[in-house]
Amino acid sequence: MNLLTTRTLRRALFYLLVIATIAILNFPVYWMFNTSLAPTNQLRAFPPRFVQADPYWGAYEKVLTERPIDVWLKNSAIIAIVSTTISMIASVLAGYSLSRIRARGSQAIGVFILTSRMLPSTLIVIPLFVMFRRLDLIGDMRSVIVAHATFITPFAVWMLKGYFDSIPVELEDAAMIDGCNPLSALVRVVLPISAPGLAATALYGFVLSWNDFIFARTFLTVAQNNWTVTIGITTLRGEYLTAWNEIMAASLIASVIA
Repeated sequence: MNLLTTRTLRRALFYLLVIATIAILNFPVYWMFNTSLAPTNQLRAFPPRFVQADPYWGAYEKVLTERPIDVWLKNSAIIAIVSTTISMIASVLAGYSLSRIRARGSQAIGVFILTSRMLPSTLIVIPLFVMFRRLDLIGDMRSVIVAHATFITPFAVWMLKGYFDSIPVELEDAAMIDGCNPLSALVRVVLPISAPGLAATALYGFVLSWNDFIFARTFLTVAQNNWTVTIGITTLRGEYLTAWNEIMAASLIASVIA
């Protein structure tokens, strides 16, 4: 009886710990939602209100009607999807080559690719700006797509190389005995097995592109129709007044859609 009670107590404590952890991790999201419902004159109320007694939905109405947030979201989605697609195509081929081709210097190439991912975006934004200006791409979403692809690809290559390393080479050898060449073995055998790794890598690339601010802010023009959602949200901050409820509303919409 005592043993059963002890196990029940441990299980209850475990579930309480899990619930507390989930609550702590999701509290910022709840606070965004709570702030978005606060009236403008109560944004700096003290003590802070954890539950709005009289929710104010005007912030969502202003964001959805007075700002072209739908255009911003569409631009962010186009840039993220296209840049992730380009990065995945290049990363699959490069990662597979580094995993299967055992040539002198292949390990050094992999380390160099990973090291290039560690460069801060502020270090490469100026060379990219000069290059895009000469190509007359400033103000064009293609410049941001290329910039995101160059920033996503190095880490994606390293992630996929590690995943390809875990797949037995014998599977490809068997496919080649049946008449496949290396490329068709990759497409027909390796990629279906690598679906979880491909999905995780693509999700990482999409989120990285969706959350980018510095490249979009540098390469896109002042016209609102070219902005991404991260740029648009920053414009909700005024010179003398910051409507935090509108900022939180727009951020929550962008987070839910992403």
